[in-house]
Amino acid sequence: MKPVHALMALAVMAIWGFNFVVAKVAMEQVTPLLLMALRFGIVALILVPFVKVPWPHLRQLFLYSVVMGGIHFPLVFSGVRGVDASVASIAIQLQVPFASVLAMVFFKDKLGWRRATGMGVAILGVAVIAGVPDGRTSLPHLLMVIAAAIAFAFSNIQLKWMGGDVDWKILNAYMALFAVPQLVVLSLIFETDQIAQIQAIDGLGLACLAYLSLAATILAYAFWYPLEKKFDVNQTMPFLMLVPIFGVGGGVLALGEPLTWQLIVGGLLTIGGVGVIMVRRPRLVPGRSTT
Repeated sequence: MKPVHALMALAVMAIWGFNFVVAKVAMEQVTPLLLMALRFGIVALILVPFVKVPWPHLRQLFLYSVVMGGIHFPLVFSGVRGVDASVASIAIQLQVPFASVLAMVFFKDKLGWRRATGMGVAILGVAVIAGVPDGRTSLPHLLMVIAAAIAFAFSNIQLKWMGGDVDWKILNAYMALFAVPQLVVLSLIFETDQIAQIQAIDGLGLACLAYLSLAATILAYAFWYPLEKKFDVNQTMPFLMLVPIFGVGGGVLALGEPLTWQLIVGGLLTIGGVGVIMVRRPRLVPGRSTT
């Protein structure tokens, strides 16, 4: 991997890690479900006109959009409202041990004691973060983020069932297109004053929305997908461990979130456990952003 490729990978990890910070700022103006509906509406408007209709995969893509657009994103962004961005960026890494378990269930992938140990250490890390009351971390909201990690892990099962012939543009375009009406309905059920919120969005809110849709969803995949295609998994996967580092750094520096001992210890345990699982790679390891 040349330095330019490493820089591309680092840029993607920074974009995805800082995503939690941007989401926290955006949700000061727009409620989570409405924010996601706007985000994926923009993504669909940009990508759908430039990709072919994936007729053989439409049903699978719709079901994928239910898991991601109807479950994962509502849970993760609703959860982020009640926890620090740094905590969310660490807790969402449980997607990796959850994916390992699902690979064992659906594909008969052997777990092994090393990977099982990594799973235990990663879960212990999140327990350390959640188990020490700090007045900032809402347990119900943290559980939403963890549930979102489970949904994301299952979405990888769906991608495996689809096969490798659906590229990132089609995947993101049609996930976004199918997710928008689901998110609009959920927003109408659980949120209020949608029109007033949209009218009140200021320049900062628009910048956050542009970041979420253009940078974190389109630009990041435009960089990351060619790297995944060009290089071996063992060259690209380790970069994903940098996402929570950028998430924690962004939360501390941009939002003034405290860098507590439980965040440091829990974060190191979680990242270490995830690292063990990635080294002992199962047939199914998430290689995408969750936000």
